[in-house]
Amino acid sequence: MKVLSLFDGISCGRVALERAGINVEKYYSSEIEPSAITITNSNYPDTIQIGDITKLNGSDYDVDIVIGGSPCQGFSSAGKGLNFSDPRSMLFFEYVRVLNECSPKYFLLENVRMKQEYQDIISSQLGVRPIEINSSLVSGGLRRRSYWTNIPNVTQPEDKNIKLNDVLDGAYSDREKSFCIDAMYGKGSNLRRYLHRGSRQIVFTDKEFMNRVTVNKPHIDDTNAIGNGNRDKWRLLTVEEAEKIQTLPIGYTNVDGISKYNRFHGIGNGWTVDVIAHIFKGLICKAK
Repeated sequence: MKVLSLFDGISCGRVALERAGINVEKYYSSEIEPSAITITNSNYPDTIQIGDITKLNGSDYDVDIVIGGSPCQGFSSAGKGLNFSDPRSMLFFEYVRVLNECSPKYFLLENVRMKQEYQDIISSQLGVRPIEINSSLVSGGLRRRSYWTNIPNVTQPEDKNIKLNDVLDGAYSDREKSFCIDAMYGKGSNLRRYLHRGSRQIVFTDKEFMNRVTVNKPHIDDTNAIGNGNRDKWRLLTVEEAEKIQTLPIGYTNVDGISKYNRFHGIGNGWTVDVIAHIFKGLICKAK
């Protein structure tokens, strides 16, 4: 199968194609972040990097499928609510332009949950309505996403009943699923914030301590309970645990020259591989 991946990131789409048992003949990657490109090229040296989507002519690419997750910042509840006024989310229309120019047999677009009026705009441009799938069905993380595709017979994945504790290495969590993986994971991620705001994901190296503080919810100023003296009893997710939550191969982002920050950034911006592999199983693997 010949693939054009727009906003390719770290090529989670290619991992998913292989996991679905689909042979990749050519894989064109449109991506501009150097760290993401480095991670992709390290794992898939035959990737054809084609750069900025705004400079592409889709008619130059004879492909069977166009895939991509256009930037979500304008639609995300964590953003400023600019929607299509956000120049990053406006790049959706570049996806549509390239898709129309190359006219593949199949397409897949992913984005966050959003207001119905904006979802309807995307649906009208693509001619299909989305299916919403929560990555929690196949992984240890909560991740509700909308998928617009003409791949046939896309259904909800079977619930694998994977808990966050199943993917942690020598640690424990009081939650069934992780909440957030992003490049700012370390900023403001402390035990007080976690207990009182539910912000990002903390894991515990001491199960008794976890049970005590998460059940009793100590006062925010109770330094004896949650202060620095107990710092060794909790920690943040490791990058490898984040990879497992996104169902990536362990060590996929462990590439020379790529910082921990950029590894988290790539993982957080990427797809949950097993969700995409599930969608790809509906493909008829026949060239144009």
